[in-house]
Amino acid sequence: MTQQSKNIAIIGSGLVGSLLAIYLKKLGHAITVFDRRPDIRNITFSGRSINLAMSNRGWNALEEVGIAEEIKKIAIPLDKRAMHVIGKPMYFQKYGKEGEAIWSISRGVLNKRMIDLAEAEGVHFRFDEKVWDVDLPEAKIFTGETEKGEWKEYNYDMIFGCDGAFSRVRHKMQRRSRFDYSQDFIDVGYKELSIPPNADGTHKLDKNSFHIWPRGKFMLIAMPNLDGSFTCTLFLPFEGQVSFDSLTTKEEAKKFFETYFPNVMQVIDDLLVDFFKNPTSALVTMKCYPWTYWDKVALVGDSAHAVVPFYGQGMNAGFEDIFVLHELIQKHGDDWLQIFEQYQKERKPNADAIAELSYRNFVEMSSKTADPKFLLQKKIEKHFASKHPDKWIPIYSRVTFSDRPYSEALAMGDEQESIMKEVMKMPQIEDKWDSTEVENKMLSLLQD
Repeated sequence: MTQQSKNIAIIGSGLVGSLLAIYLKKLGHAITVFDRRPDIRNITFSGRSINLAMSNRGWNALEEVGIAEEIKKIAIPLDKRAMHVIGKPMYFQKYGKEGEAIWSISRGVLNKRMIDLAEAEGVHFRFDEKVWDVDLPEAKIFTGETEKGEWKEYNYDMIFGCDGAFSRVRHKMQRRSRFDYSQDFIDVGYKELSIPPNADGTHKLDKNSFHIWPRGKFMLIAMPNLDGSFTCTLFLPFEGQVSFDSLTTKEEAKKFFETYFPNVMQVIDDLLVDFFKNPTSALVTMKCYPWTYWDKVALVGDSAHAVVPFYGQGMNAGFEDIFVLHELIQKHGDDWLQIFEQYQKERKPNADAIAELSYRNFVEMSSKTADPKFLLQKKIEKHFASKHPDKWIPIYSRVTFSDRPYSEALAMGDEQESIMKEVMKMPQIEDKWDSTEVENKMLSLLQD
């Protein structure tokens, strides 16, 4: 559907801002994207990223606007986890059914490609232009080099805030009466590290796996890049006995890696360089409501619902926001008041659900994935799901390999967990995990 053309500003040229620009441009609108940063295509990346895991929701949004195949060229499919547990050989855990995979993409590479694709549609980007203020009722934005200096004023029909967890647009909305807002930092930070490719350009680790080194209260993960390298992320408490605070010298950091990550010692020098060069960043969950102001302003992606990265759904959730917005545009045409109202009502419960799921998944990835009882539970679930796919879809599959609402995945996951608690209490469960007795027990609990 082509709408009546409007002059629209998007604040933020990140992944969500760039994709939204492509969607709205294809609908016939005039689009200008503002970003306080320089053009990412002209700078080296700063070591403040986590490789992205594109899954079904993200691909749906890209397919709808016709760019999925273009993006697949810069992505690597990962069909399993590779678990690196101290004292055990590396082992694999398949993610889903045959053919199901998440896709590893470098944030920087993807962002550059999305901006290129948006520009090719005729989207206008204004980099190095910081938005200091927003007039919500008039859809005006004010930009300038400094907060106290001279500002430029721009008039638009509508404004979309896609400027991340610390959004300037949302900051202005927060000053309005009855605007709910919360932010919650966890006591774990992250630092990006890298594993270089072999001399011949091949990967040092299995390239179709998401690598995890679970260590209880902390963990290391690694995701492959097209050039043979891996982007690693170390998640570690800020303070405490084993923490970023406790690793201040090269010797301390080296001993830390030798103790907890012995199978990365072949690249220890690279890891140590990155450890002291790259910043330590915080992780925040941010919630707010409402996400819109009349038919003038809307928040999309992290500016409305930032989540911690442990389900790999931050980008996917932001892309799904756009997909839903587009569906509502098809339904309501030029009635932006109705579009915005439906958008926030539909997306808010799902954003809250993925925030909760993302936090829980940190506990699962860092602690439980190395726990034999947890692994047995997952094995029972997988076995039962293969025999009764209509009755049991594992929560990870509901989130990652479907487009059903996140809120449904959270509710069904809680129900499944209560069933599995009963199943795991069965005597000699280790010996009869794949028996008819266990299967019948699960079927009867599902009927209760």
